[in-house]
Amino acid sequence: MMAWLPGCFLCRVLLVWVGLSAPGLAVEVKVPSEPLSAPVGKTAELTCSYSTSVGDNFALEWSFVQPGKPVSMSQPILYFTNGQLYPTGSKAERASLLQNPPTGGVATLKLTDVRPSDTGTYLCQINNPPDFYTNGLGLINLTVLVPPSRPACSQSGQTFVGGSAALRCSSSMGAPKPVYNWIRLGASPTPSPGSMVQDEVSGQLILTNLSLASSGTYRCVATNQMGSASCELTLSVTDPSKGRVAGTVIGVLLGLLFLSVAVFCLIRFQKERRKRPKETFGGSDLQEDAMAPGVSEQPLEREDSSNGLLERPYSASTVTTKSKLPMVV
Repeated sequence: MMAWLPGCFLCRVLLVWVGLSAPGLAVEVKVPSEPLSAPVGKTAELTCSYSTSVGDNFALEWSFVQPGKPVSMSQPILYFTNGQLYPTGSKAERASLLQNPPTGGVATLKLTDVRPSDTGTYLCQINNPPDFYTNGLGLINLTVLVPPSRPACSQSGQTFVGGSAALRCSSSMGAPKPVYNWIRLGASPTPSPGSMVQDEVSGQLILTNLSLASSGTYRCVATNQMGSASCELTLSVTDPSKGRVAGTVIGVLLGLLFLSVAVFCLIRFQKERRKRPKETFGGSDLQEDAMAPGVSEQPLEREDSSNGLLERPYSASTVTTKSKLPMVV
């Protein structure tokens, strides 16, 4: 047993030494250790180099996996095998090799007109049998830089004196993720620091113990290394006590108006009633000026212009003869 151990150990050391010194038994892929970034719309170069003994079995593959997904779900971008380049997938028209054919140890990928959807992990893989000692794989993380989109501003809460309000601001696009800063516009006094709490990551501004001086226009600015964008909103703080006083005054005025209209209508009704003649009578009442049936109404006296006498008409109960009385003029 003691004699076998040294012999086995020497065999293992010999095999390792042969594997390291023998050419063409390992593929080594080198990629940047730091994440890469490129502005949207520009060209990104994903550097990948390798060392191997290039032969007839050499093959290169570039693939892509979205953020948060495992490497096993990667999608191919292009192949190089049997001396031919084969772009494939949704990035085929924008993907190419910096050096074609990539047989000189350079397998760098060029991706033109980068878009936000290009953000993710890229895999550079070299296969060159019988070089099988390593897997020949390198991973590169790419971030496409996008300026913040115009944020949306909103507010919630109880916007009256003594209440609290929350102002919110958020951009739908922006890489890296923008930070948010709220400022107040105009010459009005800024709320005290104790009543204003701001979160630059979430874009939320909390205002507590509101006063009438808290009213005004507030601006939210979203910023990252690619630029900035902003939105504004107006906060109006009301005083409930003033509202109650105004409501009471309005109620009193409406009551007085209603009372005045009622009095006016009553007075007018009384006047109309006094002017109206008496038209109806009881069954035993007689109208003083009533005429007997068949007798027409005639004037009480009529002057006879021919002889200066006054003519008196006869009533219904008198004799139907006329009497003329002389009248001295």
